[in-house]
Amino acid sequence: MQQFFATVAWQRDGQDFAGQRYSRAHAWQFDGGLNIPASSSPLSVPLPMSVAANVDPEEALVAATSSCHMLFFLSLAAQRGYTIDDYRDEAIGELSRNGDGKLAMTRIVLRPRIAWAGDAPTPEALAALHHDAHERCYIASSLKADVVVEAR
Repeated sequence: MQQFFATVAWQRDGQDFAGQRYSRAHAWQFDGGLNIPASSSPLSVPLPMSVAANVDPEEALVAATSSCHMLFFLSLAAQRGYTIDDYRDEAIGELSRNGDGKLAMTRIVLRPRIAWAGDAPTPEALAALHHDAHERCYIASSLKADVVVEAR
């Protein structure tokens, strides 16, 4: 078993907690020393109680899913003799009601664009790379949401 750690830190700073007039800004701290400013999404908690410039949990979930897929994809491509110069995914997460009527991230669409150095894989080989990367991505395997790859 492997364990991964993150510290999430928030302080009230004297704001009206009972009246829901407190900032949702907080920090994510990781073992390598990185601190990331985080907040609720302004789509969930209106400004100024949210901080639009900060990362929100919904964005982080989409980014983690995309990153996991990409890292496995890069490794598999290298193993199969391909060279990638650039990989860019403009992923989208959809928050909607699930079958139980609860708000949930119900779908994540990965839309990678890849610049190849040398020969690019055939469409079939590219589809196989994405399929194999998806099968190995433990973030996607952890989610109830549909994770769809729309290679571009």
